[in-house]
Amino acid sequence: MHFSLRQLQIFEAVARNLSYTRAAEELHLTQPAVFAQVKQLEEGVDMPLIERTGKQLHLTEAGREVLATCREALDATARLEMRLADMRGLKRGRLRLAVVTTAEYLVPRLLGEFCARHPGIEASLVVTNREKLLVRLAENADDLTVLGAPPENLDVVARPIADNPLVVLARRDHPLAGEGHIPLARLAEEPFILRESGSGTRLATERHFARHGLSIRVRMELGSNEAIKQAVAGGLGISVLSAHTMALEGASGVLAPLAAEGFPLMRKWYLAYPAGKHLSAVAEAFQEYLLRRGVSADETGAPASARG
Repeated sequence: MHFSLRQLQIFEAVARNLSYTRAAEELHLTQPAVFAQVKQLEEGVDMPLIERTGKQLHLTEAGREVLATCREALDATARLEMRLADMRGLKRGRLRLAVVTTAEYLVPRLLGEFCARHPGIEASLVVTNREKLLVRLAENADDLTVLGAPPENLDVVARPIADNPLVVLARRDHPLAGEGHIPLARLAEEPFILRESGSGTRLATERHFARHGLSIRVRMELGSNEAIKQAVAGGLGISVLSAHTMALEGASGVLAPLAAEGFPLMRKWYLAYPAGKHLSAVAEAFQEYLLRRGVSADETGAPASARG
């Protein structure tokens, strides 16, 4: 048998996602390149590893065996990289991060600051929704994970690293814009544009209204914060988003935070990893950097009125 570690890495991504396209996006490769590497691996083991039924991919029996061995080999390689990184200190090393979508407004800046201090570090960043992020966390696919609330059904270490205030956003010419102390009951009369069910921001919003005996009228669900901001700018409704999403808007942007009762909702960003995981020297250093650095609501870049 002839195969490379890179082919095992690519096959593991395809097998985990059951998609050549999603694996290619994750690995920053083209879909044809991913397909070609898997075919070469199949030729190397002289057995089919993946079958297609209609539009669905399925692992063959041989594919499941190869996947199990892939994970053992990749875990061993990761442990070796950690030991070598520990020996080198922070002169060289790799850092694999996964963050929930809203954290994309915060974490890349902090990661950039860290890498500027340690130019020998190679970093990769996966941005995805909470549901997929929790799957990655359960599979120990990354060195560290950043999310809005620690999962209740996974045994993880979770430490708060930054403020995450949630604010109510409306178009700047909305009738409620500029008003003070807007009652929550009045806000509940408005149509809302929110993230998908299961989103941490949505859960926090719905729980806040429920504590006051209120429910919200969801007009539209969208899968990205930028899409929600565009919908709000288009006058389709109001929304609740992290103040971090306003970092580049400025005080004269199309959107404005509303002075609503109980807002901003003060939440935290958490850095998490599976309990019992041995962090590399690089991951330990990045964790310590975030814990020391911290980010307050005043550093979000949002207008001051969004911060209460």
